[in-house]
Amino acid sequence: MSLRLSNALIVPLFLLFSASSVAQMPTPAAPIIGAKSYLVIDSKTGHEIAALNADQPLAPASLTKMMTTYVVFSALKQGHITLEEEVTVSEKAWRTEGSRMFIEVGKRVKVQDLLLGMIVQSGNDASVALAEHIAGTESVFAEMMNQHAVALGMHASHFRNATGLPAKNHTTTARDLATLSRAIIEEFPNYYKWHAMKEFTFNSIRQSNRNSLLWRDDSVDGLKTGYTEAAGYCLVTSAIRDDMRIISVVLGTSSIKARVDGSQALLNYAFRFFETRLLFKAGEKISNARVWKSEKLYSGLGVSEDLYITVRRGSYDHLKSQLNIPAIVMAPLAAGQPVANLSISLDGEELLQTPLRALDDNPMGKFWQRTKDTVSLWFE
Repeated sequence: MSLRLSNALIVPLFLLFSASSVAQMPTPAAPIIGAKSYLVIDSKTGHEIAALNADQPLAPASLTKMMTTYVVFSALKQGHITLEEEVTVSEKAWRTEGSRMFIEVGKRVKVQDLLLGMIVQSGNDASVALAEHIAGTESVFAEMMNQHAVALGMHASHFRNATGLPAKNHTTTARDLATLSRAIIEEFPNYYKWHAMKEFTFNSIRQSNRNSLLWRDDSVDGLKTGYTEAAGYCLVTSAIRDDMRIISVVLGTSSIKARVDGSQALLNYAFRFFETRLLFKAGEKISNARVWKSEKLYSGLGVSEDLYITVRRGSYDHLKSQLNIPAIVMAPLAAGQPVANLSISLDGEELLQTPLRALDDNPMGKFWQRTKDTVSLWFE
């Protein structure tokens, strides 16, 4: 079907992109940090701000617990378990090596306490106890982890356990972990807040969150640390400043200081040189489409969800838009039906492309309207 450029967006988009008079800032390269891999994205848009070997499969260490957390949160949301129900601690969970929250074999512990022990204290014992409670065995739970990973689009990840303890072919990537971070933040906001807890006490033992950025930077509210000899020192961080949330994934540094300093540098870089703006609100009329043989001559077009864009700071005024509408749009139209395509570019590079949808139903017109439009289309 032939496409034509609609002039309907020239005025509103021009006004939108001219709202700020801030001069365009030069954008330097991202800071160099001692990591095997890293990725920095805007959480709302998914826009990639900086990256190094972001698709390289690496051992995730305790970052694995992010996927364990996601599976448990999903089970809670679906009503399969509750925060108050109790889990009987198995000998396997009790004996799990590495970091722990010090649960005792045979004792019953609430799901919420186990979650806090896993998220705040990075308890391997808590991770295994939750895995066994949900799936029967940790190996079956690992299959669930992989199924959720595929559903989220984490196609380069494969999990063998719930803890991140070394295992053959237990790998993920910085990109997949960024995808997982966005999912946790967006799907489970009420549970995500636990990642900001600086300490948790269980069985009269108080342990601090290993994410020291929670103390250094007030904008940081998550997510997870990790370390094994094979993985190195890793950190997934999320921070929010002025309604802009940044996710940073840093893998394979040489020390705790390196992962913290590197993550802080990447966060500061992202917030200093990039910004995320709202382009259009859901349901806002962006343009009109002429609809033939319809009850209403025109249908309003818009987006079904709030549309944001992440750009270099100061470049917002330089955005360009192009709206492509089919030469002939025929009735009937259903609300939400894609009709046109909106493209936003900067300096010749397309930044985003999204369909514009009918905001309301526009059914077939009466016989006389259909007949009139049929004749008009002969000349159109």
